[in-house]
Amino acid sequence: MDNISSRLSDLRELMRREHLAAFIFPSTDPHQGEYIPDHWKGREFISGFNGSAGTAVVTMTSAALWTDSRYFLAAEEVLSNTEFQLMKLKIEGTPTIAQWIGQQLRERDVEGGSSTEVGIDGMVNSTASVRELIASLRHEGGLTLRTNLDPLAQIWKSRPPIPLNPVELFPMEYAGEETASKLARIRQALRQQHADGMLMASLDDIAWTLNLRGTDVHCNPVFVSYLLISSQSATLYINKEKLTPQVSAYLEENHIAVDDYDHVKQGLKDYFEYNILLDPDEVSYTLYKTVSREVVEAESPVKRMKTVKNAVEQDGFRRAMLRDGIAMVKFLKWLDEADVSRETEISIDRRLTALRAQQPLYRDISFDTIAGYGEHAAIIHYEATPQTDIPLKPEGLLLLDSGAQYLDGTTDITRTIALGPLTDYQRHVYTLVLKGHIQVEMAKFPAGISGTQLDVLAKRAIWREGLHYLHGTGHGVGTYLNVHEGPHQIRMEWKPAPLVAGMTVTDEPGVYLPGRFGVRIENTLLIVPYQTTEFGQFLQFEPLTLCPIDKRPIVVEELTSEERQWLDDYHRLVYKRLAPYFDGSELAWLKKACAPL
Repeated sequence: MDNISSRLSDLRELMRREHLAAFIFPSTDPHQGEYIPDHWKGREFISGFNGSAGTAVVTMTSAALWTDSRYFLAAEEVLSNTEFQLMKLKIEGTPTIAQWIGQQLRERDVEGGSSTEVGIDGMVNSTASVRELIASLRHEGGLTLRTNLDPLAQIWKSRPPIPLNPVELFPMEYAGEETASKLARIRQALRQQHADGMLMASLDDIAWTLNLRGTDVHCNPVFVSYLLISSQSATLYINKEKLTPQVSAYLEENHIAVDDYDHVKQGLKDYFEYNILLDPDEVSYTLYKTVSREVVEAESPVKRMKTVKNAVEQDGFRRAMLRDGIAMVKFLKWLDEADVSRETEISIDRRLTALRAQQPLYRDISFDTIAGYGEHAAIIHYEATPQTDIPLKPEGLLLLDSGAQYLDGTTDITRTIALGPLTDYQRHVYTLVLKGHIQVEMAKFPAGISGTQLDVLAKRAIWREGLHYLHGTGHGVGTYLNVHEGPHQIRMEWKPAPLVAGMTVTDEPGVYLPGRFGVRIENTLLIVPYQTTEFGQFLQFEPLTLCPIDKRPIVVEELTSEERQWLDDYHRLVYKRLAPYFDGSELAWLKKACAPL
Protein backbone atom coordinates (compact mmCIF):
# COMPACT_ATOMS: atom_id res chain seq x y z
CA MET A 1 0.00 0.00 0.00
CA ASP A 2 1.68 3.18 -1.23
CA ASN A 3 0.13 5.38 1.48
CA ILE A 4 1.49 3.16 4.24
CA SER A 5 4.97 3.12 2.67
CA SER A 6 4.94 6.90 2.39
CA ARG A 7 3.80 7.31 5.99
CA LEU A 8 6.48 4.94 7.24
CA SER A 9 9.07 6.89 5.29
CA ASP A 10 7.92 10.17 6.85
CA LEU A 11 7.92 8.61 10.30
CA ARG A 12 11.41 7.20 9.92
CA GLU A 13 12.74 10.54 8.78
CA LEU A 14 11.32 12.06 11.96
CA MET A 15 12.73 9.19 14.04
CA ARG A 16 16.14 9.79 12.49
CA ARG A 17 16.05 13.47 13.47
CA GLU A 18 14.88 12.60 16.99
CA HIS A 19 17.41 9.76 17.38
CA LEU A 20 14.73 7.14 18.06
CA ALA A 21 15.27 3.45 17.39
CA ALA A 22 11.55 2.61 17.40
CA PHE A 23 8.13 4.16 17.89
CA ILE A 24 5.03 2.53 19.36
CA PHE A 25 1.45 3.37 18.36
CA PRO A 26 -1.31 2.03 20.65
CA SER A 27 -5.03 1.85 19.90
CA THR A 28 -5.89 4.29 22.66
CA ASP A 29 -6.51 8.01 23.09
CA PRO A 30 -5.85 10.31 26.08
CA HIS A 31 -8.93 8.79 27.74
CA GLN A 32 -7.97 5.12 27.26
CA GLY A 33 -11.12 4.44 25.28
CA GLU A 34 -11.76 1.26 23.35
CA TYR A 35 -13.42 3.22 20.56
CA ILE A 36 -11.77 6.56 19.90
CA PRO A 37 -12.26 9.73 17.83
CA ASP A 38 -10.54 9.77 14.44
CA HIS A 39 -8.06 12.38 15.69
CA TRP A 40 -6.24 9.79 17.75
CA LYS A 41 -6.31 6.81 15.36
CA GLY A 42 -2.57 6.85 14.92
CA ARG A 43 -2.17 3.08 14.83
CA GLU A 44 -4.67 2.89 11.96
CA PHE A 45 -2.98 5.80 10.17
CA ILE A 46 0.47 4.23 10.28
CA SER A 47 -0.52 0.60 9.61
CA GLY A 48 -3.86 0.65 7.77
CA PHE A 49 -5.35 -1.80 10.29
CA ASN A 50 -8.66 -0.47 11.67
CA GLY A 51 -9.63 -3.09 14.26
CA SER A 52 -10.54 -1.84 17.73
CA ALA A 53 -7.51 -3.50 19.38
CA GLY A 54 -3.90 -3.58 18.34
CA THR A 55 -0.47 -1.98 18.71
CA ALA A 56 1.82 -1.00 15.84
CA VAL A 57 5.59 -0.74 16.25
CA VAL A 58 7.99 0.73 13.73
CA THR A 59 11.80 0.57 13.74
CA MET A 60 14.10 2.06 11.14
CA THR A 61 14.09 -1.22 9.19
CA SER A 62 10.96 -3.16 10.19
CA ALA A 63 7.37 -2.91 11.38
CA ALA A 64 4.95 -5.17 13.24
CA LEU A 65 1.40 -5.14 14.56
CA TRP A 66 0.09 -7.02 17.61
CA THR A 67 -3.61 -7.89 17.85
CA ASP A 68 -5.85 -10.54 19.40
CA SER A 69 -7.71 -13.53 17.98
CA ARG A 70 -10.77 -11.49 17.02
CA TYR A 71 -8.72 -9.85 14.28
CA PHE A 72 -6.16 -12.41 13.12
CA LEU A 73 -7.79 -13.05 9.75
CA ALA A 74 -8.80 -9.44 9.15
CA ALA A 75 -5.34 -8.16 10.07
CA GLU A 76 -3.59 -10.67 7.80
CA GLU A 77 -5.62 -9.38 4.88
CA VAL A 78 -5.04 -5.70 5.61
CA LEU A 79 -1.31 -6.06 6.29
CA SER A 80 -0.57 -8.40 3.39
CA ASN A 81 0.66 -5.66 1.06
CA THR A 82 2.62 -3.73 3.66
CA GLU A 83 5.87 -4.34 5.48
CA PHE A 84 3.99 -4.91 8.73
CA GLN A 85 4.38 -8.36 10.25
CA LEU A 86 1.36 -9.72 12.16
CA MET A 87 2.01 -10.69 15.78
CA LYS A 88 -0.74 -12.91 17.22
CA LEU A 89 -1.39 -12.22 20.88
CA LYS A 90 -1.79 -15.22 23.23
CA ILE A 91 -0.30 -17.57 20.63
CA GLU A 92 2.76 -19.53 21.71
CA GLY A 93 5.94 -18.13 20.23
CA THR A 94 4.66 -14.58 19.75
CA PRO A 95 7.21 -12.16 21.24
CA THR A 96 6.19 -9.24 23.39
CA ILE A 97 6.63 -5.75 21.97
CA ALA A 98 9.75 -5.19 24.05
CA GLN A 99 11.22 -8.58 23.07
CA TRP A 100 10.61 -7.89 19.39
CA ILE A 101 12.17 -4.42 19.53
CA GLY A 102 15.18 -5.79 21.40
CA GLN A 103 15.59 -8.55 18.84
CA GLN A 104 15.31 -6.15 15.91
CA LEU A 105 17.89 -3.80 17.35
CA ARG A 106 20.29 -6.61 18.16
CA GLU A 107 20.02 -8.21 14.72
CA ARG A 108 20.32 -5.07 12.61
CA ASP A 109 22.29 -1.90 12.79
CA VAL A 110 19.99 1.03 13.44
CA GLU A 111 20.15 3.29 10.44
CA GLY A 112 21.52 6.68 11.35
CA GLY A 113 23.20 5.62 14.59
CA SER A 114 23.05 3.20 17.48
CA SER A 115 20.17 4.71 19.43
CA THR A 116 18.51 2.56 22.08
CA GLU A 117 15.68 5.00 22.75
CA VAL A 118 12.08 3.98 22.00
CA GLY A 119 9.33 6.55 21.59
CA ILE A 120 5.66 6.70 22.53
CA ASP A 121 3.20 9.57 23.02
CA GLY A 122 2.72 9.76 26.78
CA MET A 123 -0.64 11.52 26.37
CA VAL A 124 -2.29 8.46 24.80
CA ASN A 125 -0.67 5.75 26.90
CA SER A 126 -1.88 4.96 30.41
CA THR A 127 0.44 5.27 33.38
CA ALA A 128 0.25 1.53 34.04
CA SER A 129 1.08 0.57 30.46
CA VAL A 130 4.05 2.96 30.30
CA ARG A 131 5.50 1.63 33.55
CA GLU A 132 5.19 -1.92 32.30
CA LEU A 133 6.84 -0.95 29.03
CA ILE A 134 9.71 0.85 30.76
CA ALA A 135 10.48 -2.28 32.80
CA SER A 136 10.19 -4.58 29.77
CA LEU A 137 12.46 -2.41 27.61
CA ARG A 138 15.05 -2.15 30.39
CA HIS A 139 15.10 -5.94 30.53
CA GLU A 140 15.83 -6.08 26.79
CA GLY A 141 19.35 -4.76 26.96
CA GLY A 142 18.80 -1.42 28.63
CA LEU A 143 16.45 0.17 26.13
CA THR A 144 14.97 3.48 27.32
CA LEU A 145 11.61 5.10 26.69
CA ARG A 146 10.83 8.65 25.59
CA THR A 147 7.26 9.85 26.17
CA ASN A 148 7.13 13.49 25.09
CA LEU A 149 6.75 13.17 21.33
CA ASP A 150 3.63 12.94 19.16
CA PRO A 151 4.92 12.28 15.63
CA LEU A 152 1.39 12.41 14.23
CA ALA A 153 1.36 16.16 14.84
CA GLN A 154 4.07 16.43 12.19
CA ILE A 155 3.53 13.59 9.71
CA TRP A 156 -0.31 13.35 9.59
CA LYS A 157 -1.00 16.19 7.18
CA SER A 158 -4.79 15.77 7.04
CA ARG A 159 -5.28 14.76 10.67
CA PRO A 160 -8.94 15.06 11.71
CA PRO A 161 -9.59 17.65 14.43
CA ILE A 162 -10.79 16.82 17.93
CA PRO A 163 -14.61 16.64 17.64
CA LEU A 164 -16.69 19.73 18.40
CA ASN A 165 -20.11 18.05 18.54
CA PRO A 166 -22.58 19.53 21.05
CA VAL A 167 -23.17 17.94 24.45
CA GLU A 168 -26.76 17.12 25.47
CA LEU A 169 -28.58 16.50 28.73
CA PHE A 170 -29.44 12.93 29.73
CA PRO A 171 -32.89 13.18 31.35
CA MET A 172 -33.54 12.00 34.89
CA GLU A 173 -36.35 9.77 33.62
CA TYR A 174 -33.61 7.56 32.14
CA ALA A 175 -30.67 8.29 34.48
CA GLY A 176 -32.52 7.63 37.74
CA GLU A 177 -30.04 9.56 39.91
CA GLU A 178 -29.14 13.25 40.07
CA THR A 179 -25.59 14.40 39.37
CA ALA A 180 -25.38 15.92 42.86
CA SER A 181 -26.10 12.50 44.35
CA LYS A 182 -23.46 10.84 42.17
CA LEU A 183 -20.84 13.43 43.11
CA ALA A 184 -21.66 12.95 46.79
CA ARG A 185 -21.23 9.18 46.43
CA ILE A 186 -17.94 9.66 44.56
CA ARG A 187 -16.60 11.98 47.28
CA GLN A 188 -17.62 9.49 49.94
CA ALA A 189 -15.76 6.73 48.08
CA LEU A 190 -12.72 9.01 47.81
CA ARG A 191 -12.76 9.65 51.56
CA GLN A 192 -12.79 5.89 52.11
CA GLN A 193 -9.63 5.77 49.97
CA HIS A 194 -8.18 8.67 52.02
CA ALA A 195 -8.17 10.83 48.88
CA ASP A 196 -9.26 14.48 48.65
CA GLY A 197 -10.09 14.43 44.94
CA MET A 198 -9.55 12.66 41.65
CA LEU A 199 -9.03 13.21 37.93
CA MET A 200 -11.60 11.43 35.82
CA ALA A 201 -10.37 10.74 32.28
CA SER A 202 -12.68 7.93 31.13
CA LEU A 203 -15.31 9.46 28.85
CA ASP A 204 -18.17 7.13 29.78
CA ASP A 205 -17.46 7.71 33.49
CA ILE A 206 -17.69 11.46 32.93
CA ALA A 207 -20.91 11.16 30.93
CA TRP A 208 -22.46 8.93 33.61
CA THR A 209 -21.42 11.20 36.48
CA LEU A 210 -22.71 14.40 34.90
CA ASN A 211 -25.85 12.90 33.26
CA LEU A 212 -24.68 14.24 29.92
CA ARG A 213 -24.18 12.53 26.58
CA GLY A 214 -22.49 13.38 23.27
CA THR A 215 -21.57 12.10 19.82
CA ASP A 216 -17.79 12.48 19.73
CA VAL A 217 -17.06 8.75 19.43
CA HIS A 218 -18.59 6.49 16.80
CA CYS A 219 -21.41 4.42 18.36
CA ASN A 220 -20.58 5.64 21.89
CA PRO A 221 -22.63 8.60 23.22
CA VAL A 222 -19.75 10.36 24.98
CA PHE A 223 -17.87 13.65 24.64
CA VAL A 224 -14.16 14.48 24.85
CA SER A 225 -13.39 16.00 28.25
CA TYR A 226 -11.80 15.58 31.68
CA LEU A 227 -13.46 16.01 35.08
CA LEU A 228 -11.35 17.13 38.04
CA ILE A 229 -13.09 16.62 41.38
CA SER A 230 -11.90 17.99 44.72
CA SER A 231 -13.54 17.77 48.12
CA GLN A 232 -15.48 20.99 47.51
CA SER A 233 -15.50 21.63 43.75
CA ALA A 234 -15.50 20.07 40.31
CA THR A 235 -14.19 21.34 36.97
CA LEU A 236 -15.08 20.03 33.52
CA TYR A 237 -12.28 20.49 30.99
CA ILE A 238 -13.92 20.66 27.58
CA ASN A 239 -13.98 22.75 24.42
CA LYS A 240 -16.59 25.33 25.40
CA GLU A 241 -18.00 25.45 21.86
CA LYS A 242 -19.59 22.10 22.64
CA LEU A 243 -21.78 23.45 25.43
CA THR A 244 -25.25 24.69 24.56
CA PRO A 245 -26.82 27.40 26.76
CA GLN A 246 -29.01 24.70 28.31
CA VAL A 247 -26.03 22.49 29.19
CA SER A 248 -24.03 25.47 30.48
CA ALA A 249 -26.91 26.45 32.76
CA TYR A 250 -27.21 22.85 33.96
CA LEU A 251 -23.51 22.69 34.84
CA GLU A 252 -23.73 25.97 36.71
CA GLU A 253 -26.76 24.74 38.67
CA ASN A 254 -24.74 21.69 39.69
CA HIS A 255 -21.73 23.82 40.66
CA ILE A 256 -19.53 22.38 37.91
CA ALA A 257 -16.93 24.89 36.72
CA VAL A 258 -15.86 24.80 33.07
CA ASP A 259 -12.38 25.30 31.63
CA ASP A 260 -10.75 24.67 28.25
CA TYR A 261 -9.90 21.06 27.39
CA ASP A 262 -6.24 21.92 26.84
CA HIS A 263 -5.99 23.47 30.32
CA VAL A 264 -6.20 20.16 32.19
CA LYS A 265 -2.44 20.05 32.73
CA GLN A 266 -2.54 23.48 34.33
CA GLY A 267 -5.54 22.40 36.38
CA LEU A 268 -3.50 19.51 37.79
CA LYS A 269 -0.58 21.83 38.51
CA ASP A 270 -2.92 24.22 40.33
CA TYR A 271 -4.68 21.46 42.28
CA PHE A 272 -4.37 22.60 45.89
CA GLU A 273 -5.58 19.76 48.12
CA TYR A 274 -3.23 17.41 49.94
CA ASN A 275 -3.61 14.41 47.63
CA ILE A 276 -5.43 13.20 44.54
CA LEU A 277 -6.60 9.78 43.36
CA LEU A 278 -5.36 8.74 39.94
CA ASP A 279 -6.29 5.47 38.29
CA PRO A 280 -3.07 4.30 36.56
CA ASP A 281 -5.12 2.34 34.02
CA GLU A 282 -7.16 5.43 33.11
CA VAL A 283 -4.93 8.50 33.46
CA SER A 284 -2.24 9.04 30.85
CA TYR A 285 1.41 8.95 31.80
CA THR A 286 1.92 12.57 30.78
CA LEU A 287 -0.90 13.83 33.02
CA TYR A 288 0.22 11.60 35.89
CA LYS A 289 3.72 13.11 35.75
CA THR A 290 2.19 16.61 35.81
CA VAL A 291 0.81 16.17 39.32
CA SER A 292 2.92 17.61 42.13
CA ARG A 293 0.67 16.54 45.04
CA GLU A 294 0.67 13.16 46.75
CA VAL A 295 -0.98 10.58 44.52
CA VAL A 296 -3.34 7.88 45.75
CA GLU A 297 -3.15 5.12 43.17
CA ALA A 298 -6.39 3.16 42.93
CA GLU A 299 -9.09 2.11 40.55
CA SER A 300 -11.56 4.89 39.86
CA PRO A 301 -14.59 4.33 42.12
CA VAL A 302 -16.86 5.47 39.29
CA LYS A 303 -16.23 2.33 37.23
CA ARG A 304 -18.03 0.03 39.65
CA MET A 305 -20.68 2.58 40.56
CA LYS A 306 -21.93 2.91 37.01
CA THR A 307 -21.93 -0.84 36.34
CA VAL A 308 -24.59 -1.38 39.03
CA LYS A 309 -27.82 -0.15 37.44
CA ASN A 310 -30.45 1.53 39.56
CA ALA A 311 -34.13 0.57 39.26
CA VAL A 312 -34.81 3.25 36.63
CA GLU A 313 -31.87 2.08 34.52
CA GLN A 314 -32.91 -1.56 34.82
CA ASP A 315 -36.44 -0.75 33.65
CA GLY A 316 -34.94 1.29 30.82
CA PHE A 317 -32.92 -1.72 29.70
CA ARG A 318 -36.05 -3.87 29.69
CA ARG A 319 -37.91 -1.35 27.54
CA ALA A 320 -34.97 -0.91 25.16
CA MET A 321 -34.57 -4.68 24.78
CA LEU A 322 -38.29 -5.00 24.09
CA ARG A 323 -38.13 -2.50 21.24
CA ASP A 324 -34.93 -4.08 19.97
CA GLY A 325 -36.64 -7.47 20.04
CA ILE A 326 -39.51 -6.10 17.95
CA ALA A 327 -37.02 -4.87 15.34
CA MET A 328 -35.15 -8.20 15.40
CA VAL A 329 -38.33 -10.24 14.91
CA LYS A 330 -39.38 -8.06 11.97
CA PHE A 331 -35.94 -8.56 10.49
CA LEU A 332 -35.78 -12.32 11.04
CA LYS A 333 -39.24 -12.83 9.54
CA TRP A 334 -38.25 -10.78 6.51
CA LEU A 335 -35.00 -12.74 6.14
CA ASP A 336 -36.86 -16.05 6.36
CA GLU A 337 -39.12 -15.05 3.50
CA ALA A 338 -36.60 -13.16 1.36
CA ASP A 339 -34.76 -14.46 -1.67
CA VAL A 340 -31.45 -14.39 0.19
CA SER A 341 -29.46 -14.85 -3.01
CA ARG A 342 -30.41 -11.25 -3.82
CA GLU A 343 -29.04 -10.01 -0.49
CA THR A 344 -25.51 -9.36 0.72
CA GLU A 345 -23.88 -8.91 4.13
CA ILE A 346 -24.12 -5.14 3.78
CA SER A 347 -27.71 -5.11 2.52
CA ILE A 348 -29.02 -7.10 5.48
CA ASP A 349 -27.11 -4.84 7.86
CA ARG A 350 -28.85 -1.83 6.31
CA ARG A 351 -32.24 -3.55 6.55
CA LEU A 352 -31.80 -4.32 10.26
CA THR A 353 -30.52 -0.82 11.05
CA ALA A 354 -33.52 0.70 9.26
CA LEU A 355 -35.92 -1.44 11.29
CA ARG A 356 -34.24 -0.42 14.53
CA ALA A 357 -34.36 3.23 13.51
CA GLN A 358 -38.16 2.97 13.36
CA GLN A 359 -38.30 2.21 17.08
CA PRO A 360 -38.99 4.99 19.63
CA LEU A 361 -35.95 6.50 21.41
CA TYR A 362 -33.52 5.03 18.84
CA ARG A 363 -30.34 7.09 18.55
CA ASP A 364 -27.71 5.01 16.76
CA ILE A 365 -26.16 1.58 16.45
CA SER A 366 -24.07 0.56 19.47
CA PHE A 367 -21.23 -0.89 17.37
CA ASP A 368 -20.61 -1.67 13.73
CA THR A 369 -22.69 -4.69 12.79
CA ILE A 370 -20.92 -7.99 12.27
CA ALA A 371 -22.80 -9.73 9.47
CA GLY A 372 -20.64 -12.67 8.45
CA TYR A 373 -21.88 -15.29 6.02
CA GLY A 374 -20.15 -18.62 5.50
CA GLU A 375 -16.41 -18.43 6.06
CA HIS A 376 -16.69 -14.74 6.97
CA ALA A 377 -18.47 -15.82 10.16
CA ALA A 378 -15.18 -17.38 11.27
CA ILE A 379 -13.62 -13.89 11.36
CA ILE A 380 -14.62 -12.98 14.89
CA HIS A 381 -14.94 -9.21 14.44
CA TYR A 382 -15.58 -9.18 10.71
CA GLU A 383 -17.09 -6.00 9.28
CA ALA A 384 -18.22 -6.16 5.67
CA THR A 385 -16.84 -3.52 3.33
CA PRO A 386 -17.67 -2.91 -0.35
CA GLN A 387 -14.51 -4.87 -1.13
CA THR A 388 -15.34 -7.90 1.06
CA ASP A 389 -19.16 -7.87 0.83
CA ILE A 390 -20.49 -11.18 -0.50
CA PRO A 391 -23.96 -12.36 -1.53
CA LEU A 392 -25.83 -14.76 0.69
CA LYS A 393 -26.93 -18.21 -0.42
CA PRO A 394 -29.93 -20.32 0.66
CA GLU A 395 -27.60 -22.62 2.61
CA GLY A 396 -25.20 -22.51 5.53
CA LEU A 397 -25.00 -20.16 8.49
CA LEU A 398 -25.15 -16.39 8.87
CA LEU A 399 -23.64 -14.87 12.03
CA LEU A 400 -25.26 -11.56 12.93
CA ASP A 401 -23.88 -9.58 15.89
CA SER A 402 -25.50 -6.18 16.28
CA GLY A 403 -26.90 -3.65 18.70
CA ALA A 404 -28.45 -0.24 19.13
CA GLN A 405 -28.30 2.83 21.29
CA TYR A 406 -31.68 3.84 22.70
CA LEU A 407 -32.12 6.73 25.12
CA ASP A 408 -33.11 4.27 27.83
CA GLY A 409 -30.60 1.49 27.17
CA THR A 410 -27.92 -0.07 25.00
CA THR A 411 -28.43 -3.42 23.28
CA ASP A 412 -26.07 -6.15 22.09
CA ILE A 413 -27.31 -9.40 20.54
CA THR A 414 -25.90 -12.17 18.35
CA ARG A 415 -27.90 -14.75 16.48
CA THR A 416 -26.51 -17.39 14.14
CA ILE A 417 -29.14 -18.11 11.52
CA ALA A 418 -29.63 -21.08 9.20
CA LEU A 419 -30.23 -19.81 5.65
CA GLY A 420 -30.90 -23.29 4.30
CA PRO A 421 -29.45 -26.81 4.46
CA LEU A 422 -26.62 -27.38 6.94
CA THR A 423 -24.02 -30.07 7.33
CA ASP A 424 -24.20 -32.41 10.32
CA TYR A 425 -21.02 -30.83 11.66
CA GLN A 426 -22.44 -27.30 11.41
CA ARG A 427 -25.47 -28.43 13.41
CA HIS A 428 -23.27 -30.18 15.96
CA VAL A 429 -21.07 -27.11 16.52
CA TYR A 430 -24.13 -24.85 16.74
CA THR A 431 -25.60 -27.11 19.41
CA LEU A 432 -22.35 -27.14 21.39
CA VAL A 433 -22.29 -23.34 21.42
CA LEU A 434 -25.96 -23.23 22.43
CA LYS A 435 -25.25 -25.63 25.31
CA GLY A 436 -22.55 -23.30 26.61
CA HIS A 437 -24.83 -20.29 26.26
CA ILE A 438 -27.61 -22.01 28.19
CA GLN A 439 -25.29 -23.25 30.93
CA VAL A 440 -24.18 -19.69 31.67
CA GLU A 441 -27.75 -18.40 31.72
CA MET A 442 -28.84 -21.15 34.12
CA ALA A 443 -25.99 -20.41 36.57
CA LYS A 444 -26.69 -19.74 40.24
CA PHE A 445 -23.70 -18.31 42.10
CA PRO A 446 -22.63 -16.51 45.30
CA ALA A 447 -22.60 -12.72 45.18
CA GLY A 448 -19.11 -11.33 44.73
CA ILE A 449 -17.50 -14.09 42.69
CA SER A 450 -15.60 -13.14 39.55
CA GLY A 451 -16.91 -13.80 36.07
CA THR A 452 -13.77 -15.86 35.49
CA GLN A 453 -15.30 -18.51 37.73
CA LEU A 454 -18.29 -18.86 35.38
CA ASP A 455 -16.36 -18.99 32.12
CA VAL A 456 -15.90 -22.76 32.13
CA LEU A 457 -19.69 -23.20 31.96
CA ALA A 458 -19.66 -21.67 28.49
CA LYS A 459 -16.74 -23.80 27.32
CA ARG A 460 -17.22 -27.19 28.94
CA ALA A 461 -19.11 -28.71 26.01
CA ILE A 462 -16.83 -27.33 23.30
CA TRP A 463 -13.66 -28.24 25.20
CA ARG A 464 -14.78 -31.87 25.26
CA GLU A 465 -14.66 -31.74 21.45
CA GLY A 466 -11.24 -30.07 21.33
CA LEU A 467 -12.77 -26.72 20.32
CA HIS A 468 -12.08 -23.33 21.85
CA TYR A 469 -12.46 -19.57 21.47
CA LEU A 470 -10.16 -16.85 22.78
CA HIS A 471 -12.48 -13.87 23.14
CA GLY A 472 -14.35 -13.06 26.34
CA THR A 473 -17.61 -14.82 27.10
CA GLY A 474 -19.26 -11.72 28.52
CA HIS A 475 -18.88 -7.99 29.15
CA GLY A 476 -20.89 -5.29 30.87
CA VAL A 477 -23.18 -2.99 28.87
CA GLY A 478 -23.74 0.71 29.60
CA THR A 479 -26.97 2.65 30.09
CA TYR A 480 -27.11 4.55 26.80
CA LEU A 481 -23.33 4.43 27.02
CA ASN A 482 -20.52 2.22 25.78
CA VAL A 483 -21.57 -1.25 24.69
CA HIS A 484 -18.46 -2.62 26.42
CA GLU A 485 -18.42 -1.68 30.09
CA GLY A 486 -16.23 -3.03 32.86
CA PRO A 487 -14.35 -3.87 34.93
CA HIS A 488 -16.47 -7.03 35.43
CA GLN A 489 -16.32 -9.62 32.66
CA ILE A 490 -16.87 -13.32 32.03
CA ARG A 491 -13.67 -14.60 30.50
CA MET A 492 -10.93 -17.19 30.92
CA GLU A 493 -8.30 -14.68 32.08
CA TRP A 494 -8.52 -13.76 35.75
CA LYS A 495 -10.66 -10.66 36.25
CA PRO A 496 -11.11 -9.98 39.97
CA ALA A 497 -14.02 -7.54 39.62
CA PRO A 498 -16.96 -9.09 41.53
CA LEU A 499 -20.37 -9.83 40.04
CA VAL A 500 -23.13 -8.14 42.03
CA ALA A 501 -26.86 -7.65 41.62
CA GLY A 502 -27.78 -4.85 39.23
CA MET A 503 -24.96 -5.43 36.75
CA THR A 504 -25.58 -6.14 33.10
CA VAL A 505 -23.39 -8.70 31.34
CA THR A 506 -23.48 -10.50 28.02
CA ASP A 507 -23.36 -14.27 27.44
CA GLU A 508 -21.74 -14.95 24.05
CA PRO A 509 -19.79 -18.17 23.56
CA GLY A 510 -18.75 -19.14 20.06
CA VAL A 511 -16.70 -21.43 17.83
CA TYR A 512 -14.87 -20.24 14.71
CA LEU A 513 -13.41 -22.54 12.06
CA PRO A 514 -11.28 -20.49 9.62
CA GLY A 515 -12.27 -20.90 6.01
CA ARG A 516 -15.43 -22.80 6.97
CA PHE A 517 -17.97 -21.18 9.29
CA GLY A 518 -18.50 -19.60 12.69
CA VAL A 519 -21.18 -19.70 15.40
CA ARG A 520 -21.93 -17.27 18.22
CA ILE A 521 -25.11 -16.89 20.31
CA GLU A 522 -25.47 -13.86 22.58
CA ASN A 523 -27.98 -12.44 25.03
CA THR A 524 -27.57 -9.47 27.35
CA LEU A 525 -28.36 -10.41 30.96
CA LEU A 526 -29.14 -8.64 34.23
CA ILE A 527 -27.72 -10.02 37.46
CA VAL A 528 -30.57 -10.34 40.00
CA PRO A 529 -31.02 -11.94 43.46
CA TYR A 530 -31.69 -15.69 43.59
CA GLN A 531 -31.87 -16.60 47.27
CA THR A 532 -30.18 -15.98 50.61
CA THR A 533 -29.03 -18.91 52.73
CA GLU A 534 -26.75 -19.38 55.71
CA PHE A 535 -23.93 -19.18 53.14
CA GLY A 536 -24.93 -15.70 52.01
CA GLN A 537 -26.67 -14.16 49.02
CA PHE A 538 -26.85 -16.07 45.75
CA LEU A 539 -27.47 -14.51 42.36
CA GLN A 540 -28.83 -15.54 38.96
CA PHE A 541 -29.29 -14.09 35.50
CA GLU A 542 -32.42 -12.48 34.04
CA PRO A 543 -32.30 -12.48 30.23
CA LEU A 544 -32.91 -8.95 28.96
CA THR A 545 -32.61 -9.81 25.27
CA LEU A 546 -35.96 -10.78 23.75
CA CYS A 547 -35.47 -12.57 20.46
CA PRO A 548 -35.95 -16.18 19.31
CA ILE A 549 -32.87 -18.38 19.08
CA ASP A 550 -32.89 -20.27 15.78
CA LYS A 551 -34.02 -23.84 16.54
CA ARG A 552 -33.43 -25.22 13.04
CA PRO A 553 -29.71 -25.99 13.51
CA ILE A 554 -30.18 -27.66 16.90
CA VAL A 555 -29.41 -31.34 17.33
CA VAL A 556 -32.08 -31.75 19.99
CA GLU A 557 -30.71 -35.10 21.21
CA GLU A 558 -27.46 -33.38 22.22
CA LEU A 559 -29.25 -31.09 24.68
CA THR A 560 -29.94 -32.26 28.22
CA SER A 561 -33.52 -32.18 29.45
CA GLU A 562 -32.59 -29.19 31.63
CA GLU A 563 -31.18 -27.34 28.62
CA ARG A 564 -34.26 -28.09 26.53
CA GLN A 565 -36.45 -26.83 29.36
CA TRP A 566 -34.46 -23.61 29.61
CA LEU A 567 -34.80 -22.95 25.87
CA ASP A 568 -38.56 -23.61 25.94
CA ASP A 569 -38.94 -21.34 28.97
CA TYR A 570 -36.90 -18.60 27.30
CA HIS A 571 -38.99 -18.77 24.16
CA ARG A 572 -42.16 -18.71 26.24
CA LEU A 573 -40.89 -15.47 27.82
CA VAL A 574 -39.99 -13.98 24.43
CA TYR A 575 -43.41 -14.76 23.03
CA LYS A 576 -45.24 -13.42 26.08
CA ARG A 577 -43.36 -10.12 25.99
CA LEU A 578 -43.35 -9.55 22.23
CA ALA A 579 -46.68 -11.02 21.06
CA PRO A 580 -48.78 -7.96 22.06
CA TYR A 581 -46.85 -5.90 19.49
CA PHE A 582 -47.56 -8.14 16.50
CA ASP A 583 -50.53 -9.49 14.59
CA GLY A 584 -51.25 -11.39 11.41
CA SER A 585 -48.33 -13.08 9.68
CA GLU A 586 -45.74 -11.53 12.02
CA LEU A 587 -47.47 -12.96 15.07
CA ALA A 588 -47.74 -16.34 13.36
CA TRP A 589 -44.01 -16.27 12.58
CA LEU A 590 -43.17 -15.36 16.18
CA LYS A 591 -45.38 -18.13 17.54
CA LYS A 592 -43.64 -20.71 15.37
CA ALA A 593 -40.17 -19.38 16.21
CA CYS A 594 -40.98 -19.60 19.94
CA ALA A 595 -42.73 -22.99 19.84
CA PRO A 596 -41.37 -25.60 22.27
CA LEU A 597 -38.73 -28.03 21.05
